[in-house]
Amino acid sequence: MFEKSVFNYKGLEVRVSDHANEGIIDILNRAVQGSEGGLRFSLLDVTKRIAAYKDQIRFVSLYKKNQIKGTVGSCFRVSGQGKLRYPTSYLRYLAFQSTYQTDKTWRKRIKEKIKPEKDDSFKQKTLEIFSKPYLLDLKDVFEGDKHIMYAFVESMNERSKNLVHQAGYEYIRSFLTVAFSRFFPVYDKRVSKLTAQDRPEMEKLLQDYYRDYSFYTHEYAFYGDKYYVVKEKDRIIAGVSAIPTSFKVFDVPGVWGWVMMKVLPRTPYFRRLFRPGEFRYLVLDAIYCLNGREELLAPLFESACAAEKFNTGLMWLDDRSRLFDKIRTGVRMGALNRMLNAKPGLVYTKFINLTEEEKEYFYDSPAYVSGFDFS
Repeated sequence: MFEKSVFNYKGLEVRVSDHANEGIIDILNRAVQGSEGGLRFSLLDVTKRIAAYKDQIRFVSLYKKNQIKGTVGSCFRVSGQGKLRYPTSYLRYLAFQSTYQTDKTWRKRIKEKIKPEKDDSFKQKTLEIFSKPYLLDLKDVFEGDKHIMYAFVESMNERSKNLVHQAGYEYIRSFLTVAFSRFFPVYDKRVSKLTAQDRPEMEKLLQDYYRDYSFYTHEYAFYGDKYYVVKEKDRIIAGVSAIPTSFKVFDVPGVWGWVMMKVLPRTPYFRRLFRPGEFRYLVLDAIYCLNGREELLAPLFESACAAEKFNTGLMWLDDRSRLFDKIRTGVRMGALNRMLNAKPGLVYTKFINLTEEEKEYFYDSPAYVSGFDFS
């Protein structure tokens, strides 16, 4: 494990580490994610999820007088297939103390404490890290390599959008949160848990299914050994990864958000679906379905909920993908999805050393939004 100082200026210091120290864990556990007017929540499974990234995660943290004030995580992986296959780094775990969180406060601090010095300002150096992955001390990542750094950002989160814009990231795709729910989930006898013997077949099916998606990885598809499948005559017809997750929700926007926060928790049936204090749900990830058999997805999702003793599942899908269209029009997703009214999420990328022709594939291809990265 390592932690090193990248640079410092007038009492502010930026460090890079390959692990989450006590200060990073503390600030992530206390951080409220999201933006004013949008969905606001805090993560409850931070330590466990960070451990799953093993040595493929780096934290870039801001310190003042040796006290941590903020951090951002960068998760390295090789993703995609064919012309979409590149070394990539996904940014997550953005958390700052409240005095550093708003754009107005940040600009004020920069103006008062750090005067620009012509291409050598503290802020420019900090943002430079998120454009030059070799600065993160990743194995086999060198200056001059082709690389893509990317982040998922709420469309209403102006602070995060402003940050990625300043770092030179480009908006390429959008996605939506889709909910599945059942008051009393029932296990379908056609569904079973994926066996170790069938895992290579499942990996191949997923690779074929997401062949034309950018950022696809099955690295976390079988996390926790909770992958469920529907088989017919020993052939896998549909499958889904079910990752138990929990959030503490502080605010959900809109009229339905008020209903979810104030009314549902007091309603006997609906409180099964949503409780803001600890919103328990399954992340439904690495979804697979044989073309034309989408009617199996509802019983598959319901069976995963029944097996894991959950009432709700969430997934994140590119809103111009075939899978999203099939689920939106042909799968009975339940009451919570009708109330959700989620705003689009945005996919931002920083293309490093790619040609314009190579970039174009990412604008035209659906993005694979890893549910594990939201858990």
